[in-house]
Amino acid sequence: MRIDVLTLFPEMCEGVFGTSILGKARDKGIVTLNAVNFRDFSGNKHNSVDDTPYGGGGGMVLKPDPIFAAVEHVLAQTGADEEQAGTEEIAAVKPRIILMCPQGRTYTQQVAEELAQEQHLIFICGHYEGYDERIREHLVTDELSIGDYVLTGGELPALTVIDSVVRLQPGALGNETSAVTDSFSTGLLEYPHYTRPAEFRGWKVPDMLLSGHHANIVEWRREQALQRTLERRPDLLESAELTTKDKQTLKRLQEQASLEQK
Repeated sequence: MRIDVLTLFPEMCEGVFGTSILGKARDKGIVTLNAVNFRDFSGNKHNSVDDTPYGGGGGMVLKPDPIFAAVEHVLAQTGADEEQAGTEEIAAVKPRIILMCPQGRTYTQQVAEELAQEQHLIFICGHYEGYDERIREHLVTDELSIGDYVLTGGELPALTVIDSVVRLQPGALGNETSAVTDSFSTGLLEYPHYTRPAEFRGWKVPDMLLSGHHANIVEWRREQALQRTLERRPDLLESAELTTKDKQTLKRLQEQASLEQK
């Protein structure tokens, strides 16, 4: 996978790219991570990438020309790399060009799994009042938002998406089952975890986890996931894939909760 981030602050990205899971994945050759300063493509002596909005109003708007030019540079660079490698198939693959924007589709684990299947992602990180609309209409393939709030720029949201996508790549995690059992991957919140010591300040690890009975532990963890989701994010249960046994367990948990409230 190749990931390019178009940003006015590449230093924000480079520090993250070199650490933790992202750094290890890059070192292993699992992913190529690049930060591109689109100010380098301003095309004017002042290196300005924004201007006042037509029609008046506050704030500045990102101009389309440096953004288009930066994306075209990345695409040309990708084509040259593939030509040198002697491969033609990947050169024909169209990248997903993603605009980080509060107006975009809300980002979820399901979207992360979707993007993890791509070979090339390009993220555009904006600043100021907004983007020239022609960037939305004629360049990007996706608009994503990580929540209903506004940040100074798109770098932190883009890095959030990148981290969640890269960790899904084969070989990125030390334990390949980790990504499968994470919260939201199964449609439910994850079950609670414990490690040594078995007792700490009088708080004990549940006996089930010490039993050594694998099948019973799997069943216990599933029930814990259902209970935690019911208590903290009941909205997730509406779209979660539940077995008949899951539904029976939920009914019992709901009845128990109802009795405890009386």
